[in-house]
Amino acid sequence: MNKTTKAFLISDIICLTLLLVFLFSLPQKLFKSPTSFVIEANNGNLLSAAIASDGQWRFPVADSVPIKFKNCIVAFEDKRFYNHFGIDFLAMSRAMRQNLKAKSVISGGSTLTMQVIRLSRKQNRTIWQKLLEVILALRLELKYSKEEIIGLYAANAPFGSNVVGLDAASWRYYGREANTLSWGEMATLAVLPNSPSLVHPGKNSARLIKKRNDLLDKLVRLNYIDQATANLSKLEPVPGKPLPLPQNAPHLLNRFKAERSNLDVISTRIKSTLDEDIQLKINSILKRYNNRFRANDINNISALVLNANTGHVVSYIGNIYQPENADLQSHVDMIKAPRSPGSTLKPLLYASMLTDGFILPHTLVPDVPTQIAGYSPQNYDLGYDGAIAADKALSRSLNIPAVKMLQQYKYERFYDKLKKLGIGTLNQPADHYGLSLILGGSEVTMWDLANTYMGMVRTLNHFNTYKGLYNPDDYKSATYIYSDHKDEEDYQRNSFLDHGSIWATFNAMEEVMRPGDEGLWEQFSSSQRIAWKTGTSFGFRDAWAIGLTPQYVVCVWVGNADGEGRPGLVGIEAAAPVLFDIFRLLPNGKWFETPTTKLKKLKVCKQSGYKAGEYCPNPVEELVPVAGIKTTVCPFHKLIHLDRTATFRVTDQCEKVTNMQHKSWFILPPAMEYYYKIKNSDYKSLPPFMAGCDNSGGNNVMELIYPKNGATIYIPLELDGTRGKIILNAAHRNLNSKIYWHIDHEYVATTTNYHQLAINPPPGKHTLTLVDENGERLVQVFTVLDKEKNGVR
Repeated sequence: MNKTTKAFLISDIICLTLLLVFLFSLPQKLFKSPTSFVIEANNGNLLSAAIASDGQWRFPVADSVPIKFKNCIVAFEDKRFYNHFGIDFLAMSRAMRQNLKAKSVISGGSTLTMQVIRLSRKQNRTIWQKLLEVILALRLELKYSKEEIIGLYAANAPFGSNVVGLDAASWRYYGREANTLSWGEMATLAVLPNSPSLVHPGKNSARLIKKRNDLLDKLVRLNYIDQATANLSKLEPVPGKPLPLPQNAPHLLNRFKAERSNLDVISTRIKSTLDEDIQLKINSILKRYNNRFRANDINNISALVLNANTGHVVSYIGNIYQPENADLQSHVDMIKAPRSPGSTLKPLLYASMLTDGFILPHTLVPDVPTQIAGYSPQNYDLGYDGAIAADKALSRSLNIPAVKMLQQYKYERFYDKLKKLGIGTLNQPADHYGLSLILGGSEVTMWDLANTYMGMVRTLNHFNTYKGLYNPDDYKSATYIYSDHKDEEDYQRNSFLDHGSIWATFNAMEEVMRPGDEGLWEQFSSSQRIAWKTGTSFGFRDAWAIGLTPQYVVCVWVGNADGEGRPGLVGIEAAAPVLFDIFRLLPNGKWFETPTTKLKKLKVCKQSGYKAGEYCPNPVEELVPVAGIKTTVCPFHKLIHLDRTATFRVTDQCEKVTNMQHKSWFILPPAMEYYYKIKNSDYKSLPPFMAGCDNSGGNNVMELIYPKNGATIYIPLELDGTRGKIILNAAHRNLNSKIYWHIDHEYVATTTNYHQLAINPPPGKHTLTLVDENGERLVQVFTVLDKEKNGVR
């Protein structure tokens, strides 16, 4: 290889090396400074923002820069910006002449492109650094468009104090979006990056006004604005003290900060699905109620609104934000907080039992004093109906029927169903919750609860759209990040809850009387149809209300974030009025369509709500969920035999068959009958047997209401320290009958008509024997504890 060739090779290598250095000189990510987390409403307006981790208000790069700012900054900093390749040689030569003449640096000659490089490098300015800025500016122009470069400048230029970027400056100094600023306001901001210290409350305002006015005159010369606009703009005041940024969705902002890494979102700025107008109005509603509740030391309230048609979050208020008072714990996002759900899961059990063929909508369920393995649920009103239709038990939110239904359905099955529906807080085995699962014995979040009901709404809404099939995506959680993504069309024949059962459940939920309306709301044609449910947790710690229409799901929670209970903190009084005030803000649409092909006509016993059997008189035909075909026939209508006067029951031992009348009779078990006939005056008890007729013990004439067979009882001490008593309670079909009570085979007492007996048995296992005057016997056992165990009372 001769010297010439070698020299050319070396020069080629040097050129290639320099080219590679030039090409790779620009970092992959130009700006690495942390940015503020920013939440925008679905219309692009700012809802909330948080200061960046380095203490600067620095918003991520915006999608676009207002034309006013482009014109102002180009006129002020780099009038040939759109005509050079990153270096303005005319400006640099002018700056050199001015600096030499003044014997100091009075002009830099840097282009906007070079300033972007300088802002990204944050290095002390030397001749070497200036040369690097020139090289990197050329490289920047090759990689980015002019619009992108001016966007980088707008997002990263200093605007005084701890404000970086045009968007943050616009909100901090004017309290508005940058694209809404006037020419005078925009000109003021455009001069700040060159002299950011000009923004100081009470200082430098004269210098700032002069710079702004000079720029306005320059904009006139460049034909960006006319003289009249400039003159009016010069009359505008310049900003003083920085303004606080909006905090209209602070809890959603914190949620986004916590979830961003799992959401596959690169930017710290998102356009959310929240409706700004609705968000602000609900904030006002919650503040009004919060001021009222604070008088009773109830400090926290939250609301969540979901759009069932889109699966979007419409409003997200995790708490009334009051950072000035740390004791109120307003920073806690109650939408994410696990709390006892009270009765809000009861509709899910009702729908599950309809789906799986356990009940029909109006099936009678027991409502009598109940003790199950030491667990004694109570209705809120402490009363009993004896027997009540399942849908009425739901609309009245009765606890004992709900427990009886869960006992029939099995809590293990319901536990699995809740998990499938999206309740993600069941982190203990099913046995840990047991039957208390239906009365708030677990924990749920507002987020999971609202999304579960939204899944039901979406399933029913899509009945016709999916031609009777089901899409599992209907139960996907709502999203708060705006996107045009559509759910995949993966249809299935079966779902967690079927169309007919959901439809019947919403019908039952619609029957609840609204607070303050006294049932009169139905008389007004403008009233919105809403299916809803309230809940109150044990100890008055949580008040819930959840409501739905085909368009929206609204969930409200009221209480104290620290779990302190307060008297009067009940769902119907505290949360329900808030719920209906929120629904008044929302558009009203059509009610759910009836899923006719997922309902079957079935003959139903009008009195019992069961599938009609052969002895059910006057059955009615009703539309019921398909699985209703599998339910049992009415167990309460039986054929009885009466004498010729229809006064006494008889058997073939005491009356000829030809003299008998055979009638269908509605017969409830004695304990159910005992309470049922108090509230149902048309209930007819069984006639007594004719004298000389043998009952044969087959008519179940007596039942012990309390204690149940095998019950475990703890007898507490009275206030004076003496041992208390237990009240034994029995029911007999014959109101005038006598019952002879025996404990451990020893006679104790006789009762007539009302069969209650107060006793004080010693600790241990006891046998209780009841004998009526006809010799009918009932034998049961119960155990008295020596002291309280495991919370059993």
